[in-house]
Amino acid sequence: MITCRVIVPWEKGLHLRAATQLVRLGQSFHSTICIHCGDQVANLRSIISVISLCAVMGSALDIEVTGDDEQEAMMAVEQVFSAGELGG
Repeated sequence: MITCRVIVPWEKGLHLRAATQLVRLGQSFHSTICIHCGDQVANLRSIISVISLCAVMGSALDIEVTGDDEQEAMMAVEQVFSAGELGG
């Protein structure tokens, strides 16, 4: 298991478009990817789970990845948040 902390970079927060693209990314890996936001935990393979976090711009999210391809999965998730490429 590996973990890291990211900050939501998008003005609209972790909205539906960003969440959908993150879920698609999560589904492309075999590892289990969880996002922790305060007391809430979301599975990155579930759009409802991710949206229910209600993470706004500037929210700190703890990412936890467990599995065979955890290094690659973590790098991909970190890249999305650091690049802010899902903004829209």
